[in-house]
Amino acid sequence: MLNHITIMGRMTHDPELRRTQSGAPVASFTLAVERDFKDDSGTRATDFIDCAAWRNTAEFVSKYFTKGMMAIASGRLQIRTWKDKDGNNRKAAEVVADSVYFGETKRSDRSEAAQTSGFAELSDDDGDIPF
Repeated sequence: MLNHITIMGRMTHDPELRRTQSGAPVASFTLAVERDFKDDSGTRATDFIDCAAWRNTAEFVSKYFTKGMMAIASGRLQIRTWKDKDGNNRKAAEVVADSVYFGETKRSDRSEAAQTSGFAELSDDDGDIPF
């Protein structure tokens, strides 16, 4: 059987890092994912998909991601079931992310990093190779 999902969207809030009773870190976050097609009015619908990351991935997400950032989550789709306080059966779908990646980088950040890297162009003094 195959259960693999990859989604890309923007963080709707800062990830929430918690720990289980045994101390395992878990981060919860929601991605706003636009659909690939437009409706009759010309707008794209957005799905809000709950995600959870565990252990090192949870700590990475909580440290480096914030609300509004584009993220790519890859993992498995999991359906949880429970009974609410009234005794009704409830279901929730979420992505259990094995990996979370940055979905975008700003070009200005890359160009500034290149300018401040401390490297300089070599000049040809006499054209001789030193070895």
